[in-house]
Amino acid sequence: MAKGEAHVTLQGVTRVYPGVAGQQPVHALGPLDLELVKGEFFSVVGPSGCGKSTLLDVLAGLASVTDGAIRFEGVPIHGRVPDGIGVVFQEDASFPWLTVEDNIAFGLRQNSVEAGEVRRRVDHALSLMGLKDFIRAYPAQLSGGMRQRVCIARTLVLEPRLILLDEPFGSLDQQTRLLMGDELLRLWRETESTVLLITHALDEAAMLADRIGVMSARPGRFLEIVETGWPQDRDSRIVARPEFGRITGRLWSHLRVESLKALGQDRPPL
Repeated sequence: MAKGEAHVTLQGVTRVYPGVAGQQPVHALGPLDLELVKGEFFSVVGPSGCGKSTLLDVLAGLASVTDGAIRFEGVPIHGRVPDGIGVVFQEDASFPWLTVEDNIAFGLRQNSVEAGEVRRRVDHALSLMGLKDFIRAYPAQLSGGMRQRVCIARTLVLEPRLILLDEPFGSLDQQTRLLMGDELLRLWRETESTVLLITHALDEAAMLADRIGVMSARPGRFLEIVETGWPQDRDSRIVARPEFGRITGRLWSHLRVESLKALGQDRPPL
């Protein structure tokens, strides 16, 4: 376990989806235990269908656990999105009819935040995300990477203390993903938030995280928590280090086996 103040705790968390139209229930997740330390960057990898997104949903309060308990800052999460948690999904969630500026301000205005405070937070987010030259642009005029920056900025202005990211760069090319990873690390250092990232990309997990949780095939459980040992001021240049290859190799040694299980193969094909 990482050292520091516990920010999020999961104890015996299980999620079972009820059967539909006579089908059997689906045991998607757990039982699973985890403790996130305040201010750490934690990544989760696992085979397709292992329950990664289900884990994010129960952490965000978007779904209830079937068994077990989740606490955020000591307070139980009971199937609702608690204050202080922000979520960014893979899908482009920008509103095409709003400018960049109005997209970012949307959540604050919905919560009736005072106009001067909205201006302050939006200006700060625009600066952090390198979007100040595009405040009057509409999403259709932006690249995929820039639209995702808008979505991240819209979450940041809410000043979350826990940021949950579900494959936020999944639709981007490899070079853009690495550069967006650099942006994400810079934002993490600036905000001092706790971050949990769901990703299929082993290199992304290894570059960004302090610790990486490796999940089994469904029902998802943690097989190992891998500590990367990276300094806080890291960036994408660490992918050239020998240690980086060792970390991704360690992750793949687990995931190859678990991915074959998920495909219904008990052993590698001849």
